[in-house]
Amino acid sequence: MVGVFYRFCFVCLASVLLLSACEQSVPAVNVMETKKTCTNDTILVYNFEELAPLLQTNKEQTIVVNFWAMWCVPCVKELPYFQALADAHPELEVVLVSMDFPAEIESTLKPFLREKNINLKVVLLDDPDANTWIDKIDPNWSGAIPFTIVFNNNKRAYFEQSFESLEDLENQINQTINN
Repeated sequence: MVGVFYRFCFVCLASVLLLSACEQSVPAVNVMETKKTCTNDTILVYNFEELAPLLQTNKEQTIVVNFWAMWCVPCVKELPYFQALADAHPELEVVLVSMDFPAEIESTLKPFLREKNINLKVVLLDDPDANTWIDKIDPNWSGAIPFTIVFNNNKRAYFEQSFESLEDLENQINQTINN
């Protein structure tokens, strides 16, 4: 019952955010056009269908995908851990999926990332059908953020929690990949 409540809250919030952003439409971008850049000069906006390929791999490389937003205090608190993880482990691919307003990329999101010294790959998910895509990512996910996926071609784990430190994050990744 609690999960249903959180999902309802998330859907309500997403609806409000979407309605607020409707005045400015953001063109969809083909996922195949993306390049791994670490400058955040370009933050691409995806619907779930376009984001889905970033959540799959046939490689041995470990990928860490974190769903977050600037308005989420626990999300912001753990962002430096993801940056430190990527800096310490260049063999990992770390992607941040922002749940913020597409209309605020230039005015708010990019300055926020610069201020926090976050130069990871950031994409923005703008898809109003949260009931569908949340279940496609993980049927056990309530929709609450922060939410992190750690995976490679053999293993996958989901974390609906915030990490307390870089060591906490590294330990969870190691347990996922090495078990």
